[in-house]
Amino acid sequence: MALPFPALIAQSLKAEKFRLLDIGCSGGIDPVWRSFEPTLQALGIDASVTECQRLAGLERNPEVSYVAAFAARTAAKPIDISAGPAAPLIMKMRDRLSFMRTREIREARLKQASTEEQLRHNAWEMTGLADPAKPVVVPDLLAERGWSDLDYLKLDVDGADFEILQSFKGRFEPLGILAVQLEVNFIGAGDTEEHSFHNTDRFLRNEGFDLFRLDVRNFSMRALPARYIWPTPAETVSGRPFQGEAYYALDVLAPHRAAAGARLSAEKLAKLAAIFSAWQVPDAAAELLLARRDVLAPVFDIDPGLDALAAQTQTQRSRPLNYRDYMATFEADAPGFYRPEGPIPMWERLKSAWRGYWFPREKRH
Repeated sequence: MALPFPALIAQSLKAEKFRLLDIGCSGGIDPVWRSFEPTLQALGIDASVTECQRLAGLERNPEVSYVAAFAARTAAKPIDISAGPAAPLIMKMRDRLSFMRTREIREARLKQASTEEQLRHNAWEMTGLADPAKPVVVPDLLAERGWSDLDYLKLDVDGADFEILQSFKGRFEPLGILAVQLEVNFIGAGDTEEHSFHNTDRFLRNEGFDLFRLDVRNFSMRALPARYIWPTPAETVSGRPFQGEAYYALDVLAPHRAAAGARLSAEKLAKLAAIFSAWQVPDAAAELLLARRDVLAPVFDIDPGLDALAAQTQTQRSRPLNYRDYMATFEADAPGFYRPEGPIPMWERLKSAWRGYWFPREKRH
């Protein structure tokens, strides 16, 4: 059986490191990045001391470490958590949602629950926390640890995400960051400093990144709760768009990004293609392979890579076509590229409702 594309790239890179920074690492590093082991180098940061200790106890990769600390834009100002983990507006808005009512119902039990159970319910403030008077500025922490190169930044702390993101202003290119995954909010009052999607989007585009995937999480109001998607109280099958997961990367083929793209090494380009595949956007990876075939060919065999990406696209086939044959069916305008006329089948409705199950991601709220 052919290797999944990220594993194929990891195997081809040999001694080349894949460096990942996970700010808000409770629950652990996404298993998809373990494809790069033994050359995965990762740093997880979380405000929960208990969770960092648990993850460190489970970790078997000596190149993966955890730091228990609050992250901030400046180390000079203590973190104020007295009003809750998020901004005041977010806290007031989320109190109207059904998952918070479930939290209230379960509060007494959660206080006695394990750290893992508390984190599953996003009740991280109930776990043992780091000293809020000693926050860390993450780019400075990276410098102290000798990290001059970074491939992937993931950020999800349920609060000061945008403030922490701004601590990287002007440092994305010097660090060589290829991609950023972060939680975004779809509510706000229009303030330029609030943690909202439009501010995040503007900031990252100014830093040279473009949006490649956006997952929207809907939350029902406590006035009429909808069914939860997960086994724990979080997003619901219906409701208003409240939060989401945004995936930004360097679009090295875009006309307005050509100069930055030309500076990337073949290894960096290969890792960028692997990131696209891990994000379930294999089309972006295939485009990169075709456009930079000459540059990437010394690193790995392009045609098996395209076959792996084509197989990833054909989730409905037990025996997927190779890339050449798959493209031939598209050029022939084959019926398989269309949903049949008529009512939407129940299986398709269920697959849409449970998309997070088929394409796993962080189950955070």
